[in-house]
Amino acid sequence: MLFAIYATYLSIFQVKKNIFQCAPLTTKVADYTVYVLNMFGYNAASMQHKSEMSIKLLVNNQYIARVIEGCNSISIIILFIAFIIAFSGPKKATILYAFAGSIFIYLINILRIAFLTIMLYKFPNQQLLLHNLVFPAIIYGTTFLLWIIWVQKFSYHKK
Repeated sequence: MLFAIYATYLSIFQVKKNIFQCAPLTTKVADYTVYVLNMFGYNAASMQHKSEMSIKLLVNNQYIARVIEGCNSISIIILFIAFIIAFSGPKKATILYAFAGSIFIYLINILRIAFLTIMLYKFPNQQLLLHNLVFPAIIYGTTFLLWIIWVQKFSYHKK
C-alpha cells in the first residue's frame, strides 16, 4: 500500500515530458545535501538535470554526482516501516519507532550522499567501489541495525 501511494505521488509530481523535473522529495534531498556540503566548507550547488530525471550535485562548479529518485531514501523508508508493522509491538511504540527510524534513515541518507559526493570529488577513480559497495552498505546497514533493535527491544516477536 505504501509503495502504491509513493508511485502515485511520483506520477503526479515528476515531469518527464519536454523538460525533466524531479519530485519535490528528491529535490529536497539534493538541497539538504548541498546544505551539508556547504556547512563543511565546500562550494556546492544543485540543479535539475536537463536531459534526465536527476538532480546534479556540483562542487566548485564541477558536476560530481547526481541524485535520482532511488537516492531519496523513500523506498528504503517504506521497506523499514513495512518491517516494523510486520513485526509490530505496542501501537504507540510501533508508530513512534517507525517515525523516528524514518527520520533517522532520511538524515543518514543525506549525510551518505554528501560524503559520497566529497569522496567522488577527491577520489573519482574509486566511483565503483564507493557507489556500489560502501555507500549502499551505509544505508542498508543502518536500516538493518534499526530492525534488529526493534525486534530485540519493542516487537511482540522478541525472545
